[in-house]
Amino acid sequence: MVTDKESIRQGLKSKPRLKQLIDYVLMNQRDARPRWFVRLVAPLYQHRGRGSKVYRSVRMDTPPYRRFALGRSSVVESYCCINNAVGDVTIGDCSRIGIHSTLIGPVSIGSHVNLAQGVVVTALNHNFSDTARRIDQQGVTTHPVVIADDVWIGANAVILPGVTIGEHAVVAAGAVVSKDVPAYHVVGGVPAKVLKELK
Repeated sequence: MVTDKESIRQGLKSKPRLKQLIDYVLMNQRDARPRWFVRLVAPLYQHRGRGSKVYRSVRMDTPPYRRFALGRSSVVESYCCINNAVGDVTIGDCSRIGIHSTLIGPVSIGSHVNLAQGVVVTALNHNFSDTARRIDQQGVTTHPVVIADDVWIGANAVILPGVTIGEHAVVAAGAVVSKDVPAYHVVGGVPAKVLKELK
C-alpha cells in the first residue's frame, strides 16, 4: 500500500495543477493543516497499534496521502503536534512522545523510545537562499530523521533534519542536535557534542 501511495505521488508530480487542486481540497491553506472533514476520518487511515493512545488535545496534521503509524502500547501525550504532510511519521512499540512535543516528517522513531516534554523533531527546513523572493515563496526541503530503538531525549531538545540517533543513545535536555549521534553515547549542548560513551 505504501508503494501504491508513492507511485501516486510521483504521478502527481507530472500534473502540478491536479496536485494543487487535491492539496487545496484536503488541506486548509491558511491553517496549514488538513480540513475538518479529513481530520474527522483520520482514524480510518492512520495505523494505531493495540494499546496505543493519542490524547485528544494532540494536533494531528496527518493527511491521508502520507503514512502515520503508532506502534503497540505507544503514547502521544497532550498538546503534541504530529505533522506528516511532507513525509511519513512512524513510531515503534512502547514509545512515548512527551507533552508539547512536535514531530514533522519524514521521521522514523523506533521502539522503547522516550521523548521528554517540549522536544522538537523536524525533518523539514524552509528554503531561503534566494534573496529576491520572500522565504514563504521558496518552498521547503526535507531530510529524514531516524531515531533508533531504546533512545532517551531530554526536555526541550531539538533534533534537526537529516539526523540519525543510534540505539541506546541519550540526548541531554536543551540540546540542539545537528549531526548524527552514535549508538551508546550521550550528547548535549548547542550544538550537541558527545559528552560520554555508555559502553
